[in-house]
Amino acid sequence: MGLIARAAEAAGIATVSIVGLREIAERVRPPRTVHLKWPFGHPLGEPGNAAQQLSVIHYALEKLYTAEEPGLIFEPDWRWRRERYALPEGWDF
Repeated sequence: MGLIARAAEAAGIATVSIVGLREIAERVRPPRTVHLKWPFGHPLGEPGNAAQQLSVIHYALEKLYTAEEPGLIFEPDWRWRRERYALPEGWDF
């Protein structure tokens, strides 16, 4: 995904990648990366946990908007299945 993100950025489309393996992000250097130390195959969180998944999406979109330099890797200190997530303000379904 990092290589695709770099190509999209070169075309003028801003991107943010969500990864589970920091080492790969460090090698590929996508423009903006959110690294989560969660089980492989669960980049947005637990199946059926909408609050957790929307929190990840909200965090990633915030970083897409606020990152001030390319190549940054952001690591929220969330722990798998040990956090309480609330839907971001105004995100109700």
